[in-house]
Formats: sequence, structure tokens, C-alpha cells
Amino acid sequence: MIKYSDPDRDHIFGRGYADIIDQYSWDDTIDLVERATSSDVRRVLNKARADRVSLSPEEFAVLISEAAAPYMEEMAQLSRDITAERFGKTISLYVPMYVGNACTNKCVYCGFNHDNQIERVVLTPEQVENECKAIRALGPFENLLIVAGEYPSLCGVNYLENILKVCRPYFHNMTIEVQPMRSADYERLTHAGLNGVVCFQETYHRESYRKYHPKGMKSHFDWRLNGFDRMGEAGVHKIGMGALLGLEDWRGDVVMLARHLRYLQKKYWRSRYSVNFPRMRPSESGFKPKSVISDRELAQLTFAFRIFDHDVDISYSTRESRKFRDNMLSLGVTSMSAGSRTEPGGYSHPSEELEQFEVCDNRSPREVADAIAQRGYQPVWKDWDAIFD
Repeated sequence: MIKYSDPDRDHIFGRGYADIIDQYSWDDTIDLVERATSSDVRRVLNKARADRVSLSPEEFAVLISEAAAPYMEEMAQLSRDITAERFGKTISLYVPMYVGNACTNKCVYCGFNHDNQIERVVLTPEQVENECKAIRALGPFENLLIVAGEYPSLCGVNYLENILKVCRPYFHNMTIEVQPMRSADYERLTHAGLNGVVCFQETYHRESYRKYHPKGMKSHFDWRLNGFDRMGEAGVHKIGMGALLGLEDWRGDVVMLARHLRYLQKKYWRSRYSVNFPRMRPSESGFKPKSVISDRELAQLTFAFRIFDHDVDISYSTRESRKFRDNMLSLGVTSMSAGSRTEPGGYSHPSEELEQFEVCDNRSPREVADAIAQRGYQPVWKDWDAIFD
């Protein structure tokens, strides 16, 4: 095992949160949640309600415990109030565009796994422009999430720079969800119109991470974890993060996520942050989740995270059902995807055989926007910071 003081490791992976995370024991983190009591929950909620300050990760752990379950209504109301104070009654809408499903990784749970026998597609600039036109026909989207499998030789910085330039005339706010990159590459892409980067650590459990990601560049836990530091160093405007709920104990992963967020906020305070809590969905991999988080538990997690951090953007994707998304949109969520296709070319030429995962909310963007408006909230199609580009 490579030691943290090894200069070769520092040259390859860089320094960052990977040098810090191991000070937190996974077992102690789980114990922190499990030993929470009703009096702990009341103490944390009283502090959050009276002082209106963000909480520590350890206090957040109390709010996702089973001891906090009887306080769901109180947490929901506090989450609603904090969100309204910070964001108003708005829900930002974004749309993902998959530009490639080629991937060198062998993640055991992913439909894009290198060993899966599916057709591999990487869109040309012309095909990407056709996707842009098809998306704009769905609604006045300004927030675009560009997604690709991790295949640097096909979807590396040169390709992404070109794609951003193709998309720029159609969208003012562009985010990528691709393989982790060097700081210099992120900075280069900001000059081509990049506003944000989304990356999922998948699980913060170091040993289990290796099991789920046996081969490919993604198998390097430290490289992926330190990618968020490289985003911050590059001055990326908005950094999105999350864990894939179902790989390990979800409570352990989200407490680790909360710790990671606090670290980034202190070190790279110029960047904005967003979090997403995707649950495992069916895919070509046939993978069965190790743990299952229920709708009620996901709601509790959402309330707890909003109370933990008042300013972070909390996003729900179309992995979740329409009913659940509609019920949660006033209780802490601030952004949602709409009309999602999870296969390359899916807007101009739909093909379910190329999907990364199965979409659960199949409504059109207009239907999602109408549902938001019917609940007294305003669907926002653009990013408020576009004027500053």
C-alpha cells in the first residue's frame, strides 16, 4: 500500500482531502449515528431553530439517526423555512445531456461498465448540436449538465473543450460530469464556458470502494477524492458532490460527505456547492444494492442536510418518482432535472438500450414545471449568475 509520504504518490494523485479522510473511522462514524438519543435530537434542533446557524457534521449525524425519526414533521418545517429564507420559493431546472457511454472503468454497479455488452457511442460535435436543438425544443433550459463515461482518450479535455463551445450558444450555464481531471484541465475548460463540475465519490468507505471499482482509473480512491480539491484550485464556480446510496451504509456515507463539504467550503470558499443523493436504480449491470434507503429515510436525510447547511444546493434527479419529487420540492430541494434521457443522443434519437440507468420520473419538462407552479413555487430555467459570466 502506498504511504501518504511517498513523493511518487503526491506526484500522481496530488494532495488534498485524501490526506485527511482516514482520521475519521468508518465504524466510529456509524456508532456516532447509532448512539444518538432523543435528547440529542432535541438539543440539536433547538440550537438550529434558535440560532439559525449551520451545524457541525457530528450534529448532522444526530439528525439522520433513528432517534430523529419521530421528529420528522418538525425537521420538515425547519427545512422548509430555511430553504425559503435562502432560496425563496423557487426550483431551478436543469437537463442532462449524455455525450458518450464509452468507459474504461469496470464499476460493478454501472450500466456503462467496460465489460457490459452494449453499443458504445461518443457523439460528434454535429450530433451534440442536434441534441442541443432537441433539448431547447423541450423548454427554455439554460442549465445543461454534460455527462460522459470515463474514457479520457475519447472524451478528454480536448473533446470536452470542443463540446462546450458547441453548446455555448444554446446554454448559459454548463456543468460537466465526467472523469476527474487535472486542475489545469478544469481551469482550461472554464475559459470555454464551463461553470460547474459534478463528481460522485460513490462511497467514502475506502476498502469497499476498491471492491466496487476493481479496474480502470476510477479504482484509484485518492485520485477521485482529491479531484474536488483540483476543482477548487482551478476556481470552478460550482462544485457538485454526492454518494451513491446503496453501496454501503448510507448514513456512514452521508456523514463523510458532510465532513468533506465542510472541508471544501473552508478551503475553497469562492466556489458554490451542491449535493445530490442518488439511490441505486436498475441498470444493465444487474447489481443489487447492499443497503436500501426508503423514501421516508431519504426525506429525513434531505431535511437534515438542509438544517446542516443552509446555502448548499440540494438536487433531485429523475431517478426519483414524480410523486416523491413533487412532495419534496417545498421541503429543502432547490434544483431538479426534467425530461432526462440517460443515453447518448437520447433527445434527438431515443434508444433505451444505451441508458446508463432507468429513469423513474418520465414527465416532460413542461409537466414538471407545471407541477412546481401548482404548488406555489416558481420553476427557474436559468442560472442566476449567468449575467456575471
